[in-house]
Amino acid sequence: MTTVDDTAYRYRTAVPEDFEAVKALDGSFTTDTVFQVTAGEDGFALREISVDPPLTKVFPDDESDGDDGDDGDDPDSRTFVAHGIAGDLAGFVAVSYSGWNRRLTIEDIEIAPEHRGRGLGRALMGLAVEFARERGAGHIWLEVTNVNAPAIHAYRRMGFAFCGLDTALYEGTASEGEQALYMSMHCP
Repeated sequence: MTTVDDTAYRYRTAVPEDFEAVKALDGSFTTDTVFQVTAGEDGFALREISVDPPLTKVFPDDESDGDDGDDGDDPDSRTFVAHGIAGDLAGFVAVSYSGWNRRLTIEDIEIAPEHRGRGLGRALMGLAVEFARERGAGHIWLEVTNVNAPAIHAYRRMGFAFCGLDTALYEGTASEGEQALYMSMHCP
């Protein structure tokens, strides 16, 4: 049991029984700023701008391939979960490691709204970093939409820096019009 901001959390590797709660976790957010992307021939620029009214983003259900996220058979993938003292799922981080480029990818990280702002994301990211070290990762990498300013600020506080942009990743999806920002950090 670990205490974060006076709240007790239990952390562990996910088991198959966790994945229904992981899929049901509310990852939506509301923000009054977004990162405006300006892309040109020589790169791209980001500028944080205010939005009024605030933007609420609700992620659609993952309809990819019916995978329930159970990565128990893949030694290079893990999902770590955090449960609150009442036993509720407070958050999770799903990661995968690629040996050819020594990259640990944060596939997804979500914190339940009532547990945000307490350091839980940082604690879960710490488990991801520990797994990255075990695998010999040289760096950790993630993708985030430009409208998720709260997550971008959190990632920057954790040591991530912008390293790329994809203006077409979300075309034809519910997130059309947003841009994918890539962030990375050296594995500490």
